[in-house]
Amino acid sequence: MKAQSSLQIGQIVKILRGRDTGQAAVVVSIADDRFVYIADGNKRKFDQAKKKNILHLMPQPVISSEVVNSLQECGRVTNGKLRHAVNEFLDSTNPTTEEKGD
Repeated sequence: MKAQSSLQIGQIVKILRGRDTGQAAVVVSIADDRFVYIADGNKRKFDQAKKKNILHLMPQPVISSEVVNSLQECGRVTNGKLRHAVNEFLDSTNPTTEEKGD
């Protein structure tokens, strides 16, 4: 299962186990080869990121460049950017067929 250990900072993940099952979050830090810290900016803030086993996460093919750039520049990211990254991912995976128009 080494393929899952290739999580990157800023990558969107779906939570498979635990209280937040089914929700999306962003990887904000990598603890070691088994654990990462995740936050969503809403319930789980950046300052209190959750340590999660990578086996309990499903990596998504989306990496938020805003989150990565912010972490590289100043070592932290705002909760608003985390919420924006998660919401942008959820909007792209659940396109609404009902659009306002004519």
